[in-house]
Formats: sequence, structure tokens, C-alpha cells
Amino acid sequence: MVRIKLQLDLDREYGIVLEGGGAKGAYQVGAWRALREAGVKIRGAAGTSVGALNGALICMDDFQKAEHIWENISYSRVMDVDDQLMDQLKKFSIRNLSSLTSLNVGELISGAKRLLKDGGFDIAPLKGLIDDVVDEEKIRSSDRELYVVTYSLSDRQPLIANVKEAPEGTISDMLMASAYLIGFRQEKLGGKYYMDGGGINNVPVDVLIDKGYKDIIVLRIYGYGIDTEKKLEIPEDVSIYHVAPRQDLGGILEFDRKRARRNMLLGYFDSKRMLYGLAGRVYYINAPEGETYYFDKMMTEIHVLLSYLKPEFTRDEEDMPGYRKYTETIFPQLAKELRMKEGWDYKDLYLSLLEDLAKQYRIGRFKIYTVDEMLNLIHKKAGAAALRALIPTLDSGRQV
Repeated sequence: MVRIKLQLDLDREYGIVLEGGGAKGAYQVGAWRALREAGVKIRGAAGTSVGALNGALICMDDFQKAEHIWENISYSRVMDVDDQLMDQLKKFSIRNLSSLTSLNVGELISGAKRLLKDGGFDIAPLKGLIDDVVDEEKIRSSDRELYVVTYSLSDRQPLIANVKEAPEGTISDMLMASAYLIGFRQEKLGGKYYMDGGGINNVPVDVLIDKGYKDIIVLRIYGYGIDTEKKLEIPEDVSIYHVAPRQDLGGILEFDRKRARRNMLLGYFDSKRMLYGLAGRVYYINAPEGETYYFDKMMTEIHVLLSYLKPEFTRDEEDMPGYRKYTETIFPQLAKELRMKEGWDYKDLYLSLLEDLAKQYRIGRFKIYTVDEMLNLIHKKAGAAALRALIPTLDSGRQV
């Protein structure tokens, strides 16, 4: 079992910022799972759009309900649409015109006309889902705070609301107001029209800073909207921790359960990357040692590893003594091949090489590895590949 060291102080309380981004929100629930397992104390949350909805579930501390929602999400649970038709539309592309043959074009045109006439998607299913899921009493009695961001079209002004201060029976409407995505049919909530809060502040880090939070975990999903964090000046006494995806989470209206489950898994492991200081761009590697350690490993193993990647790297193209052949020629060439950023060190190089080989040999991604575990798997996979390549040669030799 991999022993890993938690990077956060569990004696402190943390605020959670949840970015808006529609269907991408499943990622945040996976991230929350890792925070819960680690024992992170949550003081409160601030969210926009889907982040407001997930924030309500965090405030309620009902992870099972959150997980169930996202594991079973579908287009029809959010909008009054046909799931099969939406799946077909998702697969359609200009480059794949043949996919048109599987679509009922008449139904598609009729649906588009109805959508334009009605002013957007009917989101009665989403309202029903929020009403079913949100427990107003739990939110009001929770020891966790909850702030949501929206924009009042009726009043023409942004609104940052402390949900617990909302009038009795209006919390569901408050959450719905924050999640009014463009494309949703506009209907009044409490006598007013609202717009998705992402249009004014999609990453409300400033909200928690203004409320006095000193330790803040930001769950990014890169939805559309105004990224206010980019230009935010973080006070010196405030610590910010990020959990963010390094791959595409799909579209903001891609309410597909397979995609949602994948995004939850990704959020879970990305959260662990932050919590335990794991290395790796794609994989999750426990690599606590310093650069000197990995330089020594590189020098010990370089010929074998490079033979797996590209045999031509092992050629002595320049007559250089000792380490110079590696430090001045082979390693810079390898870093360029691996598309590493400027300023890389030998630890970065070694781990990037391991990851590249792990991808080449299709080693499973969602696990925390030690360096030696990953290296042993690479050796095993490379040996099996070499054996498979050798078998046809042996067979042809027997036939002679």
C-alpha cells in the first residue's frame, strides 16, 4: 500500500469555492469525496450555477445524495428533452454527416422550432430535481455557511446571497436563480427574472475572502463565464488550494451519466493530487524525493528506458566524456521530445519519461503509484511487448 503524506492541516477549517459549469459539476462531487475521506473540515462554501447546487449538498453534508444525482444524471433530468435524440445530436458532427441518417430530421426541425418559440429549454425537470434534493431545514441548521452568486435581470444588478438568510421556502429558488444558464427558458422566481451567476462571477473566491476565510479550496471546472479569480489580489494571510482538471470535462449541457461518472473519478484523484502533493501530469505518482535522487535514477536506468521509448536516443552522436553526453545532448533532446516547459529539472524529466512510457504501454491511470511500482509495470509491459514481437519470428523460423 502506498504511504502518502497529507499536505493540509486538518486542525484548520476550509472554505470551498465551486465554479459554475453546468454538466461539468460532477467533477466537484468527486473532489469533495476525497476531501471527506481525508477528514478536511469545511466551514462553508461559495458557488455559482452548478457550483451553488453542489455547495448546497456540501452544506447539507449529504454526499450520498450528491453522488446518486450525478451517477444517474441525464438530459431529461435537467431539461424537457428526449435523451435518445440528445445522444444522437451529441455524436453528430460536420465531419461525420453519415450520423444524420440515424436522426429523425423532421423531429429535429420540429424541436428546434419549438425551442425558439418557447424561448429556450424547459427546465421544469431541473426545478423538480432541486426541490426534491434540497432540504431547507438541513441547510438552515447546518454549521456550514453557503453563499451563491446570481444576477437579477429585473433589478439589473448582481446578487451575492447568504442562502441561510433567504425567506422561508425560497432556498430552492435561490439556487435555481444562480443556475439559469443561457438557453434555459426564462421564468420568474419570486416575481423576478434571473441570469446564471457565471456572467458576473464564475469563481467566487472573493466572496469567501470578504467573509474572512483564510484557507480556501477552489474546485475549478473551467465553465463559461467571468473568471474573477484571474485578477483577484489574494491577501498575504490567505492560502488558496486548487483542484483543477487537466483534461476536457465535456460540454456544459452534456448531461450524460457515463461522462459524469468519469468526471467524478477524475475529480476524486485530482483532489488527492492536491491533498497529498502527488506528482504527474496525467498519472498520480507519490514522488517525495528531491532532484538529486531522480538524477541518480535517471543515470542508472536511462539506457533501458530510452530503448523502450526511442532506440535512437541511445546512440552516441557526440563524443563527449562522462555526464556531458547526457546533460548537454541526450537529456535536452528528451525534454524537447516530451514537450516539457522551460525550467524543467531532472525530477521533472524522469517523471515525464515514466508517464510517457506508462501511456505508451496503456498502464491504468486511476491509481496512486510509487515510482518503483510504475517502473516495474513498465518493465513488465515492455517485456511482454518484446515477447509478442519475437513470437512471429520464432514461428517463421520453425517453418523453415
